[in-house]
Amino acid sequence: MAKHKHEEHENHERWLVSYADFITLLFAFFVVMYSVSSVNEGKYRTVSDSIRAALHPIATPPASALAFTLGHQRPTLMSQNLPGQKEVAIRKMRELVKNMKQNSEFDFMQLQEKLNGDIVITIPDQVLFNSGEAAVRPEALPFLQGLSQAMIELNRHVRVEGHTDNVPIHTALFPSNWELSATRAVIVVRVLSELYSVPTEHLAALGYADSRPLVENLTLEQRAKNRRVEVVILEHAPVRPEQQDNAFPSAPSDDIPAELQSSGSTSTPSTN
Repeated sequence: MAKHKHEEHENHERWLVSYADFITLLFAFFVVMYSVSSVNEGKYRTVSDSIRAALHPIATPPASALAFTLGHQRPTLMSQNLPGQKEVAIRKMRELVKNMKQNSEFDFMQLQEKLNGDIVITIPDQVLFNSGEAAVRPEALPFLQGLSQAMIELNRHVRVEGHTDNVPIHTALFPSNWELSATRAVIVVRVLSELYSVPTEHLAALGYADSRPLVENLTLEQRAKNRRVEVVILEHAPVRPEQQDNAFPSAPSDDIPAELQSSGSTSTPSTN
């Protein structure tokens, strides 16, 4: 009996393979899209809180309705008389003087409060300068820096005075003690203003040479006490010349005849 050959059936479901591949690719595509678009909630919350804190700071009552600019307000802040501010500044200066007096050569260095409210700091010349020179020693700069900070806190006018002993000096730079004392005072003023920002309008420099000694110039120790720089921190601002002219009207001169001192135009004597 002859065997019957089975006819091969045509596979009509091959499209399922392509469809399955397409679905797999589509699923992978959406998985990738989701992974890229997913948000890290922790990082998002951190960024969100930072932005919220920047845009909505903690509410505090405004100190002033006016706009605040540091450049305009700096003089006002310096001129405020806060409770105890003067005592704090003076205490700082006393500590500076005390630290310098630990050196036996500077034992006559002192800070004195006058009855009129002025503060006088007596600084031996050895603290600031070498003998016969007007350049500030580098070792003195920390002391002047601390002194300037206290001056800025006090916000007062300051007069720097240079003093010498009676031993004459005659060099190319300093023909006499007048030039030496004045130059030393000026140098200290420049250090306070240019290095440590003490307002220039609050500073003045004077040179007295040996005209105002503390003690007699008889011994080496006495001369050493007279060679000094005095920093006078004034209680009241000095009166300017124009203010003096306004405060005190000029009196009529005795050298001018009374008829010429009267107000109005002067009469011309008649001629024959």
